[in-house]
Amino acid sequence: MTGNIRVAGEQKQGLARAGQIYHDRDIRMRQLKAEGRKVLGYLDIYPVLEMLTALDLVPFGILGDIKEPISRADACLPTIVCPFLRSALDLGLKGRYDFLDGLVAAHTCEVGEKWAHIWRIYIDLPYIHYIDTPHTTHQSAREHLAVLLSDFQGTLESFTGAKLTPERLRRAIRMHNEQRALVRGLYDLRKPDPPLIAGTEVVQVLVALISLPVEEGNELLRQVIDEVKQRHDGPKKKPARLLLWGSVVDSTDLIAMIEDLEANVVMDDTFVGSRAYFSDVKLTDDPLEGLAEHYLVDIRNPRTFRETALDEANRKDYWADLESRHGYLKDYAREWNVNGVILQTLRYCDIQGYEVPGLKDYLEHIGLPCTYLEWNYSQAALSPLRTRVQAFLEVIG
Repeated sequence: MTGNIRVAGEQKQGLARAGQIYHDRDIRMRQLKAEGRKVLGYLDIYPVLEMLTALDLVPFGILGDIKEPISRADACLPTIVCPFLRSALDLGLKGRYDFLDGLVAAHTCEVGEKWAHIWRIYIDLPYIHYIDTPHTTHQSAREHLAVLLSDFQGTLESFTGAKLTPERLRRAIRMHNEQRALVRGLYDLRKPDPPLIAGTEVVQVLVALISLPVEEGNELLRQVIDEVKQRHDGPKKKPARLLLWGSVVDSTDLIAMIEDLEANVVMDDTFVGSRAYFSDVKLTDDPLEGLAEHYLVDIRNPRTFRETALDEANRKDYWADLESRHGYLKDYAREWNVNGVILQTLRYCDIQGYEVPGLKDYLEHIGLPCTYLEWNYSQAALSPLRTRVQAFLEVIG
């Protein structure tokens, strides 16, 4: 099976296919359902997708829609919580995800936890599982997550009637590691000046990846990388080369607004961005241990608390702690030749918002200009943000 989508007899590949899936995310899932495959939705980057792939289940990333007014979710979640989660629940209640056979959620934040249980109550699905992912990287937390994943394995085996053997799981890990390597190869195309691929195009590709089985996503990535390397009509050189950090960016609208100005978004640190792809799962004797290590320790995300860095006198060291938490962003800035950072969070996203003061200190300490944007996950919010981005670009220009 090639997995290419046919519309009016036309077979799309590469960037055209990524754009098509981005605009019509459920098209491939409904085809797979018609072929007898089971599709499980998941939220954020902490549900362990390798375990789904190993049992021939198709993972599908649940997103919101900034173009769709929220109406039904207000009966279940207050308006003073994450607008992305409210939007995702709203779409579920409206039947946008009626092709799902199940849902897997994990503890990304307190509202995300409540979101999962509300979904369980209001949306009837044959299978739902919640992983109470720990929030620290202690050895005991890693061991606890491995136990939770063993429980997850048991529910998946009961649901599918198949055995999740270590061999099947290692094979799935290799497939997902291949996807991570291909995504890193895609991001390498943003290192030249001008970048070979636009930030908006990268968003479309990454949204397409979480809307396809992993093997089809890998083939799409290979097509896109080959296409981008060969074309001659990519982005133009602009004075600003920006890193975008923060909350979920699952729409091209925000990045399009930035790139319509004198800037190229050449790197990101976001959900539906680099966070899920910039480290591989280690192939350990017990695959669940390697998966627990990866999802708890390797993924860099403000939702996970890490050990506080200490000085030589065993006292808390503010700057050493910032370096320990955010040093990878300095590496991104160097490798992608970044000269400015946009920190953006969704309104009421406490986990990302609490990180901003320290992160601003760190970026200014290492000489990287930054600005902070807070928005409410709507198209209406983009116009005032545009003015603030213009002002920032004049400062770094």
